[in-house]
Amino acid sequence: MDSLLRIEHVTVSYEGEEVIQDISFDLKPGEILGIVGESGSGKSTVIKAITGILGQEGIVTKGNIWYKDHDLTEMNEKQLCRYRGKEIGMVFQDCKSALCPVRKVGAQVYEAVTEHEKASKKEIRCRAKEIMEKIGLHDSERVLESYPFQLSGGMNQRVGICIAMIMQPKVLLADEPTSALDVTVQKQVVEELLLLRKEYHTSMIIVTHNIGVVRKMADKVLVLKDGQVRDYGETKKVLEHSKDSYTRELMDSVLHLNHRKIPEAG
Repeated sequence: MDSLLRIEHVTVSYEGEEVIQDISFDLKPGEILGIVGESGSGKSTVIKAITGILGQEGIVTKGNIWYKDHDLTEMNEKQLCRYRGKEIGMVFQDCKSALCPVRKVGAQVYEAVTEHEKASKKEIRCRAKEIMEKIGLHDSERVLESYPFQLSGGMNQRVGICIAMIMQPKVLLADEPTSALDVTVQKQVVEELLLLRKEYHTSMIIVTHNIGVVRKMADKVLVLKDGQVRDYGETKKVLEHSKDSYTRELMDSVLHLNHRKIPEAG
């Protein structure tokens, strides 16, 4: 099966200092990749590089990022905007902070669509309600008429997922999508993301420090330390049979901090 997204020998620098070095992996249609590692390992930088949101000081200094047959590293800001949202969606760690606090949710959903295509408000609301139902926002009319501060953390996170999925992108990038939530809501959001993968055949990259999320969701896992790949492969093989010393240390630490594990669905 051909890869949908390919990262080839990518190095990213901030103000001349390399923060990720020579990273390579691929993502196939409908596949979920988990990226794990301790804080500062470069996890979030990887997905920011994919969407070109590294900020003024960040730059891909080596390598290529291929989406289908297009090299994203060769694109300017205007060209990248055509891909963000429509082809590649993104869910942030704290969606409430990513949403505008003084605009209703419905207006922000509408804007996310009209950036890329012409559609009526009625059509967009119908599309939003359909996704919201799938991810547990059953009172979708009230949610669309609410401001973010009127919603709970879990509801705002689902709104962020809805906005990311409203264009039915081929790839969804999720940066710590459950870390700001309590354990029960974490489990629900994980299951809802898996449902979206099944419904829309969406490929996903999940950046997380939570091994329980990776074990539950990911087909493959990439382990980072100090901006370098320490392990990469099928999730079960990496998590249970890794020969890399850092990966084994990471797994051992999880066993001692098992209260962070996502409960099994049942």
